[in-house]
Amino acid sequence: MEPVDLEKAFDCYMSDLPRHVPDGVVEVDLNLLQELGLLICDNEDPEEISDSLTQNFFVIESADKLTLFNDKFSIWIAPKMEYETPTTYTLIALNEQEKPNLELVFTTSGVYNHSSLVLRILEKCLEQIEENEEELCRFKED
Repeated sequence: MEPVDLEKAFDCYMSDLPRHVPDGVVEVDLNLLQELGLLICDNEDPEEISDSLTQNFFVIESADKLTLFNDKFSIWIAPKMEYETPTTYTLIALNEQEKPNLELVFTTSGVYNHSSLVLRILEKCLEQIEENEEELCRFKED
């Protein structure tokens, strides 16, 4: 993936999110954190999570977003103002032949809108997407 291609994909997706995410944008709340197992107090250091993400991804920082990508995923983390409330959009796409295929979008706002929580949610979402892809591959093989 070239940075220009990633930028084009992001602009395309953000221009009409409802069309590109038919299941809707996931708003992070207490129930979602419970489902993802993020309310359990473990001794995992948020810095370790951040380090593991940056070790596995190339990072492009611009004025309006953070782009992370590798051979498997393209991720955009974009802060926006919605109704005078700071909100972070996180878009996760699987890299396919011609362009990234958008899989999931989640937003964080209010008490849920801080970088360490966004990264922890991102880690969990990536794990789930990888598990789903593995299952789909098994079905295709059968």
